[in-house]
Amino acid sequence: MTTTRGLEGVVATTSSVSSIIDDTLTYAGYNIDDLAENASFEEVVYLLWHRKLPTKDQLAEIKKELAENAEIPQEVVDHFKSYDLKSVHPMAALRTAVSLLGLFDSEADVMDPEANYRKAIRLQAKLPTIVSAFARIRKGLEPIKPKSDASLAANFLYTLTGEEPSSVAVEAFNKALVLHADHELNASTFTARVCVATLSDVYSGVTAAIGALKGPLHGGANEAVMKMLKEIGDVDNVESYVHEKFARKEKIMGFGHRVYRQGDPRAKHLKEMSEKLTNLTGEPKWFEISTKIEEVVTSEKSIPPNVDFYSASMYHSLGIDHDLFTPIFAVSRVSGWLAHILEQYENNRLIRPRADYTGPDMQKYVPIEQRG
Repeated sequence: MTTTRGLEGVVATTSSVSSIIDDTLTYAGYNIDDLAENASFEEVVYLLWHRKLPTKDQLAEIKKELAENAEIPQEVVDHFKSYDLKSVHPMAALRTAVSLLGLFDSEADVMDPEANYRKAIRLQAKLPTIVSAFARIRKGLEPIKPKSDASLAANFLYTLTGEEPSSVAVEAFNKALVLHADHELNASTFTARVCVATLSDVYSGVTAAIGALKGPLHGGANEAVMKMLKEIGDVDNVESYVHEKFARKEKIMGFGHRVYRQGDPRAKHLKEMSEKLTNLTGEPKWFEISTKIEEVVTSEKSIPPNVDFYSASMYHSLGIDHDLFTPIFAVSRVSGWLAHILEQYENNRLIRPRADYTGPDMQKYVPIEQRG
């Protein structure tokens, strides 16, 4: 057997959901640049689940279904209120809430395609509400009911803040949702597929994916980027900070990618929105610090930024708490997880790789009295 650490370069399955070929990301064949500039997130959800863009009627239907399923059970709200809210990370709360949702879904263990699609609608609709509800409850505020006529991007910002978001804020957040929606066989998506390949249910698959996304080497990177920007504080401090990191051989968060070699095609879109929003909020220094970090790292290490890097300053400019950055990633990426989960069910085979054993060999049992 050939051992490949981290399964790097290993092709584990076939998929028609998304592709990364020659540093180009596509969703069902549509270039991410095209979608980021033109598509609503709801169109992208439909595209990932059906492999085609919706007609006007189909888009209206999925928007209606998402709006009708956006509210969360009171039991989930009450569960949040029982937490020690000062110590619970939002990703842990989200992971538990999604698992809890399965207890209130009468179709949770119904495995036919129609039921699984209905569960996908419910999960996509409810995740934004879960995140905004938790964010408000931990501040001593009551959750806000989603509007029935707002987009998913606008609704999330509204239910988070209680205020009507600006058109620029909605545009930026919609773009971020589109860009994060799917990314081929990343760690959390692979986790979801491994889970449901046992014919476990959709809620288990999404809960498992959230657990994988929680790690700082995956979805947690943008939260770490904002922590770094705050530590630097001023553009004049960038070079010394980065060089000290280099000297200690520490990772600069938000740079590099296992798959991309010439750069993450999603980063430029969030860079543009970061510049626009930081100027709009009167805090351009976060963009200036970010661009200076990019300049130093790319010139000295030839490592370009990834999608996490500029999403940090963009989300900060939207007034979003830093520890909500990764749950927001999940609000978008659940669309891709669900697409892959549904695809796995369609042509399922249990995912069961092998391991190259490196432990001791030919050991013999020794009675406990004779052990040293």
